[in-house]
Amino acid sequence: MSIDVQALSESARRDGIGKVVVGAVIHHLGQVLILRRSSSDDFLPGIEELPSGGVDAGETLFEGLARELAEEVGRVRGLDLDPDFVSVFDYVSGSGRRARQYTFALPYDGAEVILSDEHTAYRWVQPDQLGDSDLTEESKQTIRKWSRSATRGA
Repeated sequence: MSIDVQALSESARRDGIGKVVVGAVIHHLGQVLILRRSSSDDFLPGIEELPSGGVDAGETLFEGLARELAEEVGRVRGLDLDPDFVSVFDYVSGSGRRARQYTFALPYDGAEVILSDEHTAYRWVQPDQLGDSDLTEESKQTIRKWSRSATRGA
């Protein structure tokens, strides 16, 4: 299976989604990279999250993902995505719009993690040790889904 981003984008349009967001489960040796949002952020200040952000007008999902990863963690290498993983959830954005987040998975490329001003810290976590995290339930479910898929693929 491969990810059909055109079908994902069309599904969001058809469902009346006002904002499309992309995220990443960046993984290394069974652990996942999570970021701590700045406490001065307007939307969910101070919580932990997966690297993610809105897709700009005219961008494909993958172009938006590459840009967001460059902005949020300094990743400038290409997207070597896990071919069979995408997680989807809907929520209401800080501006009140219906939003849909598509989260893809990719291995850590070994480069230094360089945070933007949007985040104050990062850490690597085991998917079965999310109890001390304040990730949203949707993000926790996404990480668990990735962990199950990674286990099956091993």
